[in-house]
Amino acid sequence: MENTETPVTVIGLGLMGQALAVAFLKAGHPTTVWNRTTSKADRLVAEGARLAPTVADALAASSLTILCVTDYRAVYELLGGSENDLAGTTLINLTSGSSAQAREAARWAAQRGAHYLDGAIMAIPPAIGTAEAVILHSGPQPDFDAHKPALDALGTVTYLGADHGLASLYDVAGLAMMWSVLNAWLHGTALLRTAGVDAATYAPFARQIAAGVAEWLPGYAEQIDNGSFPAEVSALETDARAMAHLIEESEAVGVNVELPRLIKAMADRAIAAGHGGEQYPVLIEEFGKPRSA
Repeated sequence: MENTETPVTVIGLGLMGQALAVAFLKAGHPTTVWNRTTSKADRLVAEGARLAPTVADALAASSLTILCVTDYRAVYELLGGSENDLAGTTLINLTSGSSAQAREAARWAAQRGAHYLDGAIMAIPPAIGTAEAVILHSGPQPDFDAHKPALDALGTVTYLGADHGLASLYDVAGLAMMWSVLNAWLHGTALLRTAGVDAATYAPFARQIAAGVAEWLPGYAEQIDNGSFPAEVSALETDARAMAHLIEESEAVGVNVELPRLIKAMADRAIAAGHGGEQYPVLIEEFGKPRSA
């Protein structure tokens, strides 16, 4: 039978780019690939991909091109040549970068007649093609909707909004959550190790605490969005006393206190500004402004 699935081009064949191309091939999409080092395409060609000899040829092969390269400078270097016709094509840039870079790339693409979506991959290469792979997209919704059936081959695709910078911002916001949870767990693990409790023993309790805190987020989000922080559970000044206890105990058993001191310093500034009687999410005011040198 003739293949009627959407043709797709993938430019950039690092580990992630290769995983993207494999997912498209497995879903039945005619897939064209390009990479500076052509040997990285060997396995893909063996599985049915077509290796384009040039970027221009790769772009011409499909109306949908996925970019997964080193950085945004590489995007411009690869696509900016006069031989590359971008008019009418849809570029989905899954290259890591900032929200400002995403918005600038969208303007750059529009000037050349291309449709542009920026994206972020919240997954490791082996997860691509499964529901565990979350792929974020931002830009004009009609462009996303037009290509969602093809993009579904990559995993759980999510549309965030018309602002091209949203995918990058969600990406780093997710990283902030990940590192904060892991750092808190590492601090707790370090404390308990001083009493001979190993990490595996502590991990289930830590997981229970993390899940419980996650349940607070919708209510706390409502307070932030309303700009009102009534102390329904505890006041910030009460939390600050608990922070002091954490610091004192950590110092007593010889555990690093840089992280809890940083958070307490932010709480102390909020209390000094008159927010001690409000609930913990009032600290959004501290997180939302740059720290002076």
